[in-house]
Amino acid sequence: MNLSLLTDFYELTMMQGYFFNCPQDRGVFEMFFRRQPFQGGYTVFAGLGPLLEALEGLRFTGEEIAYLDSRGIFKKEFLDYLVGFRFRGDVFSVPEGTAVYPNEPLVRVRGNLMEAQMVESMLLNFINFQSLIATKTARIVSIAGNGPVMEFGLRRAQGTDGALSAARAAFIGGASSTSNTLAGKEYGIPVSGTMAHSWVMKFDSELEAFRKYAAMYPDRCVLLVDTFDTLKSGIPNAIAVFRELREKRPSLMAVRIDSGDLEYLSKKARAMLDDGGLPEVKIFVSSDLDEWIMRQLIDSGAPIGGWGVGTRLVTGWNDPALTGVYKIVATNRGETFDPRIKISNQAEKITNPGVKNIMRFYNDRGQALADLIYLEEEEGDLEALIARRAPVRFNHPATDYSHFTLSDYASVKKLLVPVMEEGRAIGAGPSLKEIQEYRRQEVDTLDKTYRRLLNPHIYKISLSDRLKKLKTDMIRLIRDNY
Repeated sequence: MNLSLLTDFYELTMMQGYFFNCPQDRGVFEMFFRRQPFQGGYTVFAGLGPLLEALEGLRFTGEEIAYLDSRGIFKKEFLDYLVGFRFRGDVFSVPEGTAVYPNEPLVRVRGNLMEAQMVESMLLNFINFQSLIATKTARIVSIAGNGPVMEFGLRRAQGTDGALSAARAAFIGGASSTSNTLAGKEYGIPVSGTMAHSWVMKFDSELEAFRKYAAMYPDRCVLLVDTFDTLKSGIPNAIAVFRELREKRPSLMAVRIDSGDLEYLSKKARAMLDDGGLPEVKIFVSSDLDEWIMRQLIDSGAPIGGWGVGTRLVTGWNDPALTGVYKIVATNRGETFDPRIKISNQAEKITNPGVKNIMRFYNDRGQALADLIYLEEEEGDLEALIARRAPVRFNHPATDYSHFTLSDYASVKKLLVPVMEEGRAIGAGPSLKEIQEYRRQEVDTLDKTYRRLLNPHIYKISLSDRLKKLKTDMIRLIRDNY
């Protein structure tokens, strides 16, 4: 599918305005989000890979040009420009799987104003949704312990693309597999699936249905036991079939419970399986699970060895959107870029001006301590301070009086790195499995107080001295003149 029109209409009207008024001007835009989803302590950054692929492929064919022409608002000269349009900008980004925080620049786009403006909505569409779902999954996986989390959300996802994007993001967040076969093919994600209730209902008896299934799939046999009565028929029939199957030494035997009181049923099922001489049989559960329900089940001692999570994962249940935005932070004047700022009566909507990066500070155990947002022009001075292990001042982003000094750090990492140059992705990029592992390592650098589900500790995001001064001075200047 051609994605050139996957943009809000005002991006195109502004493009035309730039075309006739300042066609050679360049700008720098940054994407960030304003608050943590799910009232959590971190967000998992995702969606970069598909975004870069989309940017490389941006083209306007005759069909798109004809449609825009039919709107009656675009001039011929501008439409002629679109015929040869390519995205030729530079993109900097934090790596996919990085744990990130509000108001940090996560993606930076530098290029011709028309190009950089046009990609706003597309960029936000890719990053907002996949970061939301990757974060939700990471929260769920953190609760699941050693039991695999299988993404089962296809039928409740928001459309075809929503289902595919959610499966990709869920895998980054730590899901072990997906039920979405197309996602498995497209992204190389392991696929999983067994049976639905219709399989059991097709045959004359539940026992016959289980035996037929075990005969078809003797190596990995998972039986759905809640079609009629989990404890009175499902588990007893499963025990009978598993005893018969045991001689074939299957790699997996499990039952799945998809309804009812999962704590009560799993405990009773566990006792029945053990009494039946089948301690190796695992218990999987599904049925509108999320991190909160799973935590209650685990805290209660429910003997669950695997989780099928669908609706509440792929929809970002109870927090349906990441608050990501894309703002201009600098425009060129000749060979240099001048900072730009948006002012608001709401402190959280005042942007941080200038071209920026993030420095993450770690202690000697590899734990993340705090992030410093700084102007690229001061990177050399900052690196000199760090080389001497000198104290670094961190300023609160929204107040003039709050700050702290960090001196007990052991290492630092610059987070924004170049990923696209003149419209071409730099390198092949990591595999999805590598991104998943990187996400795991990233989250492991966070102290457990930042990872807890309820009332997590707030990770410190601060501004450098120069950035803080620039922001304060620009606010004062603008308010004095308006």
